[in-house]
Amino acid sequence: MKWSFKIARIAGIDVRIHSTFLLLITWIGFSYWISQKSIVAVLNGILFILLLFLFVILHEFGHALAARKYGIATKDITLLPIGGVARIEKMPKEPLQEFWVALAGPLVNFILAILLYSWIFISNGFPNINQLSLTGGSLLERLAFVNLSLFLFNLIPAFPMDGGRILRALLATKMDYARATQTAATFGQGFALIFGIIGLFSNPFFLFIALFVWIGAGQESSSVQIKESIGGIPVRQAMLTNFQTLSPVQRISDAITAILSGYQQDFPVLNGIEMVGILTRPAIMQAIAREGATVNIASVMEKNFVSVNSDEMLDVVMGKLQTCGCTSVPVFEHGALIGLITMENMGEFLMIQSAMKRVKTNI
Repeated sequence: MKWSFKIARIAGIDVRIHSTFLLLITWIGFSYWISQKSIVAVLNGILFILLLFLFVILHEFGHALAARKYGIATKDITLLPIGGVARIEKMPKEPLQEFWVALAGPLVNFILAILLYSWIFISNGFPNINQLSLTGGSLLERLAFVNLSLFLFNLIPAFPMDGGRILRALLATKMDYARATQTAATFGQGFALIFGIIGLFSNPFFLFIALFVWIGAGQESSSVQIKESIGGIPVRQAMLTNFQTLSPVQRISDAITAILSGYQQDFPVLNGIEMVGILTRPAIMQAIAREGATVNIASVMEKNFVSVNSDEMLDVVMGKLQTCGCTSVPVFEHGALIGLITMENMGEFLMIQSAMKRVKTNI
């Protein structure tokens, strides 16, 4: 993810922080200073937020480690001001596997809440339920409340919360995946309307939640419908076959000429018949700004690239495009480069397929 930097690698998974998270820390510290004019209050406020987001990271590791159990890797976990994002390669198609992967995150917070409340009870007796909040009580009481809140909030049966995926997994045991997704998304948008009404008449924060849930539910439904429509179609049917390649001994000026004379974003770099890298448009622009147009392509091309075989299915390739952060993926057949696949030409393929279906229906 852009504007993020790595802070740790735990259990083989990179943990990253988005730069905007630092703005949140700054804002928290400033707010405490304005309200209490105390360095101690500022440090306590920042400590609470850091511990809160530690629990968010543990929540995401719950998802990641559960997915690993089913052979699904997690590229990284990124901390944002609005929460954490685990870039899991894909959600399992088996309903019970998706159920456990989705539930694993909230379960982490539930276990942490039990442990914290147990420690509080052993130390001081159970706190007054009416006093439980994010701002009242000791640090441990607030952290216990945070974990309980994260557990309950994420179980709301609405995308993109974990509860929406749990509901979809349960529905998928009785119906096909696309219909289960559509039903869960509709259910989630119903919750969004409820949140919106509450926000209009009480807390405006619920309006933000309503928008978040409504958009998330719609995106999840659209994504699954697209994947269902391209399931079973090999990538060779949608790939670009008319494309330019470059040599590692050519210069960036040659890549500029290729960009201006065609439509390509990225260029496979071939040493003879062997593909040794891919030259992306951002890399070209950075090279021009940093070293000029005379630098060799070999020094700026990406040597580690994602590739696919021509017989792989489009829905699988779409998942790879979404997780690799790349705009083009080379397609190989028997070890030879035969095409490129991008989200743009995949979208055009879908539009053509949809138009052809409408023509058949009208006939």
